[in-house]
Amino acid sequence: MVTGSAPRIAYFGTPEFAVPTLRRLIDARHRVIAVVSQPDRPRGRGHQLAPTPTKTVALEHGIEVLQPERIRDEQFLERLAALSPDLGVVAAYGKLLPEALLRIPPLGLINVHASLLPRWRGAAPVHRAVIAGDEVTGVTIMRVGKELDAGAMFAAESRPIGPDETSPQVESDLAVMGARLLVDVVDLIASGRATETPQDETRVTLAPKIAKGEGAIDWNRPARALHNLIRGLQPWPLVSAHLEGERILLHASQPTEEIVDRAPGVITRADGDTLAVAAGDRHTLRLLSIQREGRRAISTREFLAGRRIVPGMRLDNG
Repeated sequence: MVTGSAPRIAYFGTPEFAVPTLRRLIDARHRVIAVVSQPDRPRGRGHQLAPTPTKTVALEHGIEVLQPERIRDEQFLERLAALSPDLGVVAAYGKLLPEALLRIPPLGLINVHASLLPRWRGAAPVHRAVIAGDEVTGVTIMRVGKELDAGAMFAAESRPIGPDETSPQVESDLAVMGARLLVDVVDLIASGRATETPQDETRVTLAPKIAKGEGAIDWNRPARALHNLIRGLQPWPLVSAHLEGERILLHASQPTEEIVDRAPGVITRADGDTLAVAAGDRHTLRLLSIQREGRRAISTREFLAGRRIVPGMRLDNG
């Protein structure tokens, strides 16, 4: 590749988070020669195979799509090498990339990571930031290396996290921010003006993949921590509790300053729009949107109208 010319880009991304960056690259007239996505999976009630979001965009623009079951597959690596990409761009592809792949583009691979590295390296940076109650997050454009999310950084941009924002809300905004920042970095790389800053290894925190069991509520925790968990574990697995043996899912909440002398998990108020539960710090947590398993999410008023709930009843741990 001649410095200053538009690099030939192989794009690695699968979910909706990866779509804004892909569209931005295409709109900026960068040469996206292939989109590498995870294979199509069954979706919806009919479990019909559906194209991944990035595949849909690629097909709209006549871009070749590669969907290897195994990213180390020799035939896939040979096909990618034959396309002669100058640069690889990664945005939520979903799998670790092997060293053999990293060696294919002469300019290496760069990644759109949804955190301010080195905080929250790993698969679920947005969810972990919200669950932890972080007030600020952001996106980092970094070099992809052998170690997970440990490469040098090209650029970063921050944004606040509102006290009631959910993971999907934050992630959607970061996807747009990351797309803009990524295209700027590609331009700098193409012109030979990009600079890289090593990460501070003393400040590393990890963001492991979310597990289903994390949604089981523990009322012994503080109300604010439970609120953060409810907004952080969206859209999956959601936080769950049990009411008289029935599992319910909690979609929205509000911690209060109210102090009560009730055991954690005991309902302190249940009328109108208010369903309040005692938490471990003696504050209460108001539940604003609730879903009975197998049904749609409804407001507290609708939920209370559908069954008899009185103070003193317990919402058991999930």
